[in-house]
Amino acid sequence: MRDDPTVVTLVERARDGDQAAWNQIVDRYAALIWAICRRHGLGGADAEDVAATVWLRLVERLATIREPAALPGWLASTTRRACLQALNARGRQLPVETERIPDQTDHTATDEWLLREERHLALRVAYADLPEHCRRLLAMLFRDEDEADRYNRIVAALGMKKGGIGPTRGRCLDKLRENPAIAALMDTTVAGGR
Repeated sequence: MRDDPTVVTLVERARDGDQAAWNQIVDRYAALIWAICRRHGLGGADAEDVAATVWLRLVERLATIREPAALPGWLASTTRRACLQALNARGRQLPVETERIPDQTDHTATDEWLLREERHLALRVAYADLPEHCRRLLAMLFRDEDEADRYNRIVAALGMKKGGIGPTRGRCLDKLRENPAIAALMDTTVAGGR
């Protein structure tokens, strides 16, 4: 993840005042911030307040981030601190679930956790960009049910022939892999030897 040239480019462009780059950073990492808020038991207005705080801090400190590729880690750490401050201000206890967030001092665990979160985000972004018929087909294919029942439901719901399900699935998965969010992540994964 630290080798992702896209993050470095986005940070450098945002530092130069490129609004499109800033928007891409927000789009790319908003789900990560939200996920951390949810793990801390925050939602709704509390999570929105934390997110606003994190983005404001990034605006204030964007020029001073020494390692642009470390932006996801910086965002995660800043979000965790903002969540803890919000919980502390309200006198609430941390949920047990937050123990799954890796300790900041364990960089390997933190990097793995961030990579997992970034993969989930990339998949959600790419899936949302698929045509409606692909989203419906893939959603139905990955339901936990008997394969024969699954195919019969797909035939009935989508009006497809059973013999066309496999090839259509392949084309949809190819579109998913070709999405820039997934392609960039796959390039990073291959380069990182994962």
